[in-house]
Amino acid sequence: MTVMETMRALNILLSDVAARHFDSEIARTLGATPFRLLSPGDASGAEAQIAFVSRDVTGRSTKHDLMPETRHFYDTLRVAPNLRWVHAHSAGVDRPIFVELRQRGVQVTSSSGANARTVAHAALAGLLALARRLPLLHEAQRERAWRPLLLDAAPRDLAGQTAVIVGYGAIGQRLARLLDALEMSVIVVRREAQGEGFIDYSMLDDVLPRADWLVLACPLTPQTTKLVDASRLARLPKQAHLVNVARGEVVVEADLITALRSGALAGAYLDVFEQEPLSAASPLWDMPNVILTPHMAGQSDSQYAAVGRIWLDNLARWQRGEPLLNLAR
Repeated sequence: MTVMETMRALNILLSDVAARHFDSEIARTLGATPFRLLSPGDASGAEAQIAFVSRDVTGRSTKHDLMPETRHFYDTLRVAPNLRWVHAHSAGVDRPIFVELRQRGVQVTSSSGANARTVAHAALAGLLALARRLPLLHEAQRERAWRPLLLDAAPRDLAGQTAVIVGYGAIGQRLARLLDALEMSVIVVRREAQGEGFIDYSMLDDVLPRADWLVLACPLTPQTTKLVDASRLARLPKQAHLVNVARGEVVVEADLITALRSGALAGAYLDVFEQEPLSAASPLWDMPNVILTPHMAGQSDSQYAAVGRIWLDNLARWQRGEPLLNLAR
């Protein structure tokens, strides 16, 4: 690349892993447009105009606890004066760095939809495990005890039970179809009540007493923060379960723990928590009616490529001057 081409090249910041994975696809997408792939490990990273935050960048970091390599990438974003657009591998862009960049005027896009199928499958797996009382059976297995669940201890048939799904994006839509296939009744809570079976947030309290399953698949917004608190948990029947594959802050965790301890709530599958990683001191770890996973409901071997397709589609849109998909508002 000549000096002149270097000066007018599109500077793209991404991890070394993502550069190796997508180098040829980027070239095909940009065609004759010259570009440079910048590494956060080099001083040139601060010249970025576009950045791609792939899954390997965040690694084991959470939005509350950053690993050094994640912090370094974020610091590079902060010192890039010409940064105009950042694409995130996640469906949500509520991490503080993305809020900060948006306040600076940087466009931030998400990979919403890339892992919807996987998250829906994880939520279904948690629901089925709780419905079939697998935690109790697993405990018996560890103790080498033959304890079939019979008569009054037998699992309830899922057919005919009611699931209230909060959020109707790509995940909520897939979940609704899956639960309908299990012959369950589905009520969807979304921002606007449109069509049969849909209600808005103002009607949530009215349907909670009918819920056998409260499934959270909504984004974190001012409207959904602390949406499920003690008063709403108290409106659920005692046989009800909670499934949370949304964000931990949608639920008041202390209130949830109280409800689970008292038997006011039958159980929960939780993939997300108010503070991540979940403290080793949390009582949730040892509750027999709780299944925990470490914010990995969206992880699968196909996710990296799926995220890349969304980013490359947006990169083509950026080059053509078209509106970007999944733009955070």
